[in-house]
Amino acid sequence: MDKISQLQEIINNSKKIVFFGGAGVSVASGLKDFRSKDGLYNMKYPYPPEEILSHHFFINNTEEFYKFYKQMLNTKGIEPNIVHTFLTKLEESGKLTAIITQNIDNLHTLAGSKKVLELHGNINRNYCTICNKFYGGDYIFNSKEIVPKCDCGGIIKPDVVLYEEELDYDTLSESIRSISEADTLIVAGTSLNVYPAAGLITYFRGNNLIIINKDITSFDRNANLVINDDLKRVFSSLKI
Repeated sequence: MDKISQLQEIINNSKKIVFFGGAGVSVASGLKDFRSKDGLYNMKYPYPPEEILSHHFFINNTEEFYKFYKQMLNTKGIEPNIVHTFLTKLEESGKLTAIITQNIDNLHTLAGSKKVLELHGNINRNYCTICNKFYGGDYIFNSKEIVPKCDCGGIIKPDVVLYEEELDYDTLSESIRSISEADTLIVAGTSLNVYPAAGLITYFRGNNLIIINKDITSFDRNANLVINDDLKRVFSSLKI
């Protein structure tokens, strides 16, 4: 039996599946991942991307932060792909209990998924750093000013978790609960190098740990099934 057939059989026999995904999930929609050879972190910028996407850089170099943010993280016109739509159908079938994502692109929600736990926030949520007024993503990306400002004059910050910032406690707690109660955990499109997000896998106590990623990860040895393949090819071969 080939690996995709094994995955199909596991899905068929599972009752509580949790999906844990990273940037690779959105590659088929046209977005770049972060750590592959063609990813955002291997492109040339005036500053290292991991520094740009840090709390101290946002505070001290806000204009440079927003130049990068608006150019590289704008998902306007980007649509969900086969991975997103498959997961929506899997949730509708009653088998998928939660999607835990490191992505901030909102594509799981656009695809129709209901239980989406966004570990690193969402680009469509933005708040004034002074009065906490809410602004949508279009306001930020369509702003004529490089640094978008609130009506009160305050700088608006995306509701995304930057390096040096803590994950939301409630989201983290619900992610741990969902993983610990799952009988199957599908991990896809993530290098599992970013902590504390990657550490969530250690809470899994179920029967089937599946890792789907183009490259190997440090958790592969703990998995029941490892598929090193393109996510679009894998998920387009699966049936609900």
